[in-house]
Amino acid sequence: MTKVYAVRVHQLGGPEQLRYEQVEVGEPGRGEASVRHTAIGLNFTDIHFRTGRYPLPSLPHVIGMEAAGVIEAIGDGVTAFRPGDRVAYAAATPGAYAQAAVMPASRLIKLPDFIDDEAAAATLLKGLTAQYLIRGAYTIKQGETILVQAAAGGVGLIICQWARHLGTRVVGTVSTPEKAALAKANGCSDPIIYTREDVVARVRELSGGAGLPVVYDGVGGSTYETSLQCLKRRGLAVFYGSAGGIIPPFDLWRLNRMGSLYVTYAGLADYLHDHVEMDERAAELFAMMRNGVVKVPIHKRYRLADASQAHADLEGRRTSGASLLIP
Repeated sequence: MTKVYAVRVHQLGGPEQLRYEQVEVGEPGRGEASVRHTAIGLNFTDIHFRTGRYPLPSLPHVIGMEAAGVIEAIGDGVTAFRPGDRVAYAAATPGAYAQAAVMPASRLIKLPDFIDDEAAAATLLKGLTAQYLIRGAYTIKQGETILVQAAAGGVGLIICQWARHLGTRVVGTVSTPEKAALAKANGCSDPIIYTREDVVARVRELSGGAGLPVVYDGVGGSTYETSLQCLKRRGLAVFYGSAGGIIPPFDLWRLNRMGSLYVTYAGLADYLHDHVEMDERAAELFAMMRNGVVKVPIHKRYRLADASQAHADLEGRRTSGASLLIP
């Protein structure tokens, strides 16, 4: 057993429930590897685990879904990695808010030399999410116009960049003029400041009254109705998060009356079903990073010990792009 510092939740609730404390990390077992973290990704999903919207396996529990680092030891049966390899991961279960962790080797992705640890930790979970959204849940096409809710967020910015590269026009919602400028600089040709403009009316204007083929919505409860109203006949609403609350139950007959709409709630785990699929999606993401299509601005770096402040800033919408925890 090795003692490391980590951030754990003992009781569900606000940012004050995050405790920076020592925990014990065991040796890697069969099929596992021990990873010393150098950078940890901050994601809204982490807040959902802290508050209990997403269940933790037990309490107390280390939270966090994404990190980059160096393999320090491997268990029996691990042949694809060796100590010293630089890796990153998007975890299946929380545990990244720590100086080190033991991970299933099947969840690790070897980092190419052209991607540094901070870029990997800032990008992997958000980048893989963007990849499966625009290349899996719905394959965007050249010449189409799409809507991205929260276009200045971590996933939103990557979708904007990637979609521009593919020749797709992006309409995106943002909360402030500053975030509108950020979204526009990253490929969103038509940012809509939802605090000042009628999103549905503006989308209808931009689409000649028809609506759009797809809406990507990681906000959820506070935006789902707007997302549905922005679709054209037989359009698809792709929900993938609940930063704005849980989507309430609604009558499916409404989808018929609104134009025979389609709805899906897509999850990363179902698009990284096995290591082969994960590597394929990661390879495409890394290629987009290498050629400069995907660039993730790091908004701020927090000490791991200051995770509670990082959560408060994220919940208070005082962040844009990506932020990191540094062990």
